[in-house]
Amino acid sequence: MSSSDPNQPADPSSPSVDAAEAPSTQASVASETSEALPPFAMSGTEPLVSVPPPIAIPLPIARSYSPPQARPSFVFFGVVAAISLVADVTSKAWAEMTLSKRTLMDPAIVVIKDHLSLTLAYNRGGAWGLLQNASEMIRRPFFLLVSGLAIAFIVSLYGRLGAGQRALKWGLPLVLGGALGNLSDRIIRSSVIDFIDFRANWIETMNLGIGKLAHGWGITDHWPTFNVADVSICVGVGLMALDMFVSKRGPAARASGAHLAHEAALSASSASKPPTV
Repeated sequence: MSSSDPNQPADPSSPSVDAAEAPSTQASVASETSEALPPFAMSGTEPLVSVPPPIAIPLPIARSYSPPQARPSFVFFGVVAAISLVADVTSKAWAEMTLSKRTLMDPAIVVIKDHLSLTLAYNRGGAWGLLQNASEMIRRPFFLLVSGLAIAFIVSLYGRLGAGQRALKWGLPLVLGGALGNLSDRIIRSSVIDFIDFRANWIETMNLGIGKLAHGWGITDHWPTFNVADVSICVGVGLMALDMFVSKRGPAARASGAHLAHEAALSASSASKPPTV
C-alpha cells in the first residue's frame, strides 16, 4: 500500500518542511544582523581606526561696544578761543591802566620777591625782541602776514581733527586766542603790551649753556617779559607737541598689541592640536 504508517519512523533521507526552511531563515537573520551592526562589531575586536578628539578652536575675545565719539565742534573751538582772547585783552587793559601810574622809583608790583613781578612794557618786535629795531614798513606787514597765515592754518587744521585728538582740541583754540590778542595790539598800538616779569636761577643756567654755543648771548636770570596771550600760545603749542608724540606712539602700540594677540592665538592653537595617530 502506498499510504504511510504514522507509527513507522521517518526516513532521514527524505527532506522535511522544517529542515528545508531552516537554512533560509538563518540566512535572512544573518543578513539582517549584518545590516544592523557596523563591520567592526561583527568581528568582535576593537576598531582599527582611532577617532581623534575634536579640535578646540580659540574664540575671539569679546570687546565691549563703545559708541562712536563725536568730532570736535567749532562751537567749542570758538568758545575756548574767545575765553583766551578776552582774558588777554582785559589783562592788558588792566596792566596799562594800573602799571602806567607807577613811578620810576617803584615801577613794578612785586608778586613773589626776586621771582615774579608785574611791570609794564611795550614790545615792538616779536619773541625775544625779533625785529625790534626794524622799520615800521617792514615790521608791521611781516607780523600781520605771519599772524594771518597762522590763524588760517589753525582753523583749517581744526576742521580736520579726529574724534580722539583731545590735545589738539584744546591746543588749537588756545593758540588762536593768543594770536588774536597779540594781533589786535599790533593793529591798534603797533606794539604788544607785556607786563609779566619772571626771574629764576634755571633761566641763568640755560642762558649760560646757550652762551657757550652762541657768541654774544646775554647772560641773565630774567625771562623776557610776556603776557597772557603768550601763555596761551605756549600752552597750546605744548598740547600740539603732545598730540604729535601720542600719534607717533599710537601705530607702534597698536602693532605691538596685534603681535601679542597673534602669538597668543598661535600658542592656543598649538595647545589644542590633536595627537598624532
